[in-house]
Amino acid sequence: MVALSTRGIAVRLLATAVAGALLLAGTIWGDDDHFPFGPFRMYSTTADPDAPTRDTRLEATDADGRVVTLTEVNSGLRRAELEGQLPRLQAEPHLLAAVAEAYAARNPDAPPLREIRVVIRWHDVQRFRPTGTWTDEVVVTWRP
Repeated sequence: MVALSTRGIAVRLLATAVAGALLLAGTIWGDDDHFPFGPFRMYSTTADPDAPTRDTRLEATDADGRVVTLTEVNSGLRRAELEGQLPRLQAEPHLLAAVAEAYAARNPDAPPLREIRVVIRWHDVQRFRPTGTWTDEVVVTWRP
């Protein structure tokens, strides 16, 4: 076994001190964006046991009048990406044109899309349990 040199020990101690300082600062002032040095709020906070839970989805109406749920498979857009970009989509609904193009490319035999909507389904929750009731809220609409 080879012993560490004095310099090697000093470098490791310095790295440990820096990581410790970042963890401490992140714990006091950090947020999700500072992960892994800030607290991951998803695990460090609790939710209201009676607060409604949101379920965001992307749906469209095609040229035949059918409602199509847009998924990662048929449009290439994942739910997490949709939720992450929601404020931007609300400000600029025309960005959903790229989703329509991706849908057309992945589904060449499908009728074209005439409208795309971002819908949030608010599930009613009581004592952390779903009640089975919900309401839908359309938060973005785009038409070509």
